[in-house]
Amino acid sequence: MSNPLDDPKADPFQIAQQAAKVIAVKSGIAQHDIALTLGSGWAKAADLIGETVSTIDASEIPGFTRSEVVGHVSTIRSILLPSGKHALVLGARTHYYEGHGVRTAAAAGVKTMILTNGAGGIKTSWKPGTPVLISDHINFTSASPIEGANFVDLTDLYAPRLRDIARTVDSSLDEGVYMQFRGPHYETPAEVQMAKAMGAHIVGMSTALEAIAARQSGLEVLGLSLSTNLAAGISDSPLSHKEVLEAGKEAEPRISALLAAIVAKL
Repeated sequence: MSNPLDDPKADPFQIAQQAAKVIAVKSGIAQHDIALTLGSGWAKAADLIGETVSTIDASEIPGFTRSEVVGHVSTIRSILLPSGKHALVLGARTHYYEGHGVRTAAAAGVKTMILTNGAGGIKTSWKPGTPVLISDHINFTSASPIEGANFVDLTDLYAPRLRDIARTVDSSLDEGVYMQFRGPHYETPAEVQMAKAMGAHIVGMSTALEAIAARQSGLEVLGLSLSTNLAAGISDSPLSHKEVLEAGKEAEPRISALLAAIVAKL
């Protein structure tokens, strides 16, 4: 299938509509209610939230491509929740994000978007494997998924209502400000100190641009980070993707159960 993204003039909302139609046909589900993007450490939640109705290779969906990142899956899953609602699990994240996944979710009928990631923690009290609610973000990518004179209000982008629901599942959940860098390299110690001075508590390479696209599409957003490691300069240890994967794997059963319990309350 040719990729419509090859056309620089392609309308991302038209691409999302095309993708949503393909998902509806391939899954047999006309409309979905909740969507999840599962980052490092969160993937097993898809097995816990309900019954998988359909699994679609991302390359079959307009606007989606296979993830080149080790530890990320490249499928779209349609899941029937115990409540009777349908969830769409987007497993084909592109880190320097263009917003196609969440726009496709919105076109598929989704009203609630759950964004998760593995990230570097700045707070030393957050040991590797600590889940953190995202309360706000700093977009340090110098980019936006929005084009033209579309002045989207980002106040309370990460919905207080959804964060309150998450805390009914685990009252010990802490929250913090997430800063997205472009990547794919890790941040330098000086950049981490800059992020800290600017008010960030977590640093990573995804989520903020997805959240902006989600807000523009009218979705209610819940953001969750897994602090997989202390960010550069906060810890004396060098950073590695292997460390991120290992921390995610160790925390996976606990945080996946946490996320499944949150979804059950939505």
